[in-house]
Amino acid sequence: MNVIQLGDKAPNFIADSSKGKIDFHEWLGESWGMLVSHPADFTPVCTTELGMMANYGEEFENRNVKVAAISVDPLESHQRWIEDINETQHAYVDFPLIADDDRSVSELYGMIHPNADSTMTVRSVFIIAPNKEVKLMLTYPASTGRNFDELLRVIDSLQLTAYQKLATPANWEKGDRAVIVPSVSDKEAAELFPAGFETVKPYLRLAELPA
Repeated sequence: MNVIQLGDKAPNFIADSSKGKIDFHEWLGESWGMLVSHPADFTPVCTTELGMMANYGEEFENRNVKVAAISVDPLESHQRWIEDINETQHAYVDFPLIADDDRSVSELYGMIHPNADSTMTVRSVFIIAPNKEVKLMLTYPASTGRNFDELLRVIDSLQLTAYQKLATPANWEKGDRAVIVPSVSDKEAAELFPAGFETVKPYLRLAELPA
């Protein structure tokens, strides 16, 4: 089984999906990406998740994030499942649902965990930066639905670090003060945050988010 670590380049693949054949890196382009895996089609918790992911489409689009889902069932099954998702979750699934019936992508991303199931994917989340670097990995148990507000919060945090040299403290919410990353000197911080910042400790500096 392939093991991906944070900071690794997300493996590329070409696969069939509900939106046609996609070359994953080419499809991502200059966008951020979120790839979520599901153990099988027509599973109850996953049905609610994909409906929610569809209904959060504008939130992802506003953050320049492309989303895709994958399971080990074939494309024909995916198409029927999408109909159920749209009906039961009052949604419109407009993102790719990737068919991985040969488990090649799942193996590439280490989504098959023999201790959980030797054939089905575990419920993982990969958030990928525009440079194709893996920035976040989460694995959920089958019984616990993903929290998409939390995933958006993580994306907001990752983008703050990428674009504004800020990290986020415990329980941070969008609009709260953020932590200036240690690699930024006080002199550089004064230039980056002209409204000022609070030095709680030399290693803990808090700044208001730029408008």
